[in-house]
Amino acid sequence: MIRCITENTRIRKRFYVLIVLILCVIFLISALLLSGCGKPATTEKISVVCTIFPQYDWVCQILGEKREGMDVTMLLENRIDMHNYQPSVDDIIRISTCDLFIHVGGESDNWVDDALKSATNKDMVVINLLNALGDAAKTEVIAEGMEFDDSESEDYPYEYEGDGEKTPDYDEHVWLSLRNALIFCPIIADALSSLDADNATVYRSNLSAYLDELSAMDSAFQSAINAAPIKTMLVGDRFPFRYLADDYSLNYYAAFAGCSAETEASFDTIIFLARIADELNLRNIIVTESSDRKIARTIIGNTKGGDQQILVLDSMQSVTTSDAQSGITYISIMESNLNTLVEALQ
Repeated sequence: MIRCITENTRIRKRFYVLIVLILCVIFLISALLLSGCGKPATTEKISVVCTIFPQYDWVCQILGEKREGMDVTMLLENRIDMHNYQPSVDDIIRISTCDLFIHVGGESDNWVDDALKSATNKDMVVINLLNALGDAAKTEVIAEGMEFDDSESEDYPYEYEGDGEKTPDYDEHVWLSLRNALIFCPIIADALSSLDADNATVYRSNLSAYLDELSAMDSAFQSAINAAPIKTMLVGDRFPFRYLADDYSLNYYAAFAGCSAETEASFDTIIFLARIADELNLRNIIVTESSDRKIARTIIGNTKGGDQQILVLDSMQSVTTSDAQSGITYISIMESNLNTLVEALQ
């Protein structure tokens, strides 16, 4: 099964969010009665809420020295997989009163519409990254060898809404493309400038410098991959790297699609990936940062040599606020990923 969220799970999550919203409404009504106004008088800073780390870091890079004048929050900061995230009462309240809300969109964010219905700040600016990509957004892909239950959906990667409308099932891992980041950051800078016009010039200047960094990193990826003797990555794990792979025309094989809920690979999948490793003389197997490496080790155990190395490519789904405060950035993780890819493609 490769679906990020099954229908039953989707219903349970919507029920959970509904309960949370009811609690939030009760809380907000109580707060309004006590304060006598629509927005607490203590709210002075512009509030920005981001669901995941890449958005959070992009905001911080654009704010620069003005970061201290903003209240910037990252919701998924306790190493929670975004596919399993359910907002708490505090999260819903934080979203409902913020000035700028940035989220990925897609299946994993199906709770967002319900959360926004309780928003008390009707002037809130909302950025949906998948919507921002428009036609450049990619549907989830099932590459050769990936686990897939054909009975799950005959129309995959499309699904049907309650009204029978056929909608695409998008790959949500849009942040793992530097070229996508070059699209998202100007949109974020525009939003910040509209909320804080007095500092718009600073944000534009910071954006310009940051876009140069992103472009330089993109060029470094392209040059390194052009020079690599191998153009295929083998991932013994989920595959959230489609946007990155497509940017640089890399071939790829993996055990599961990027949003798969599966954790056990079949015998056929293991043997197929082991055969690919032998045929292409691949010396490295890639996993994500959250992998227990069991599948990768099993693949290696079924190759002829059995001596491949396991390398970690970071999908940025386990970064916390503490990590960010210690100096970890989107650029630093992508630089580490570049070094991993250079090694993996030898």
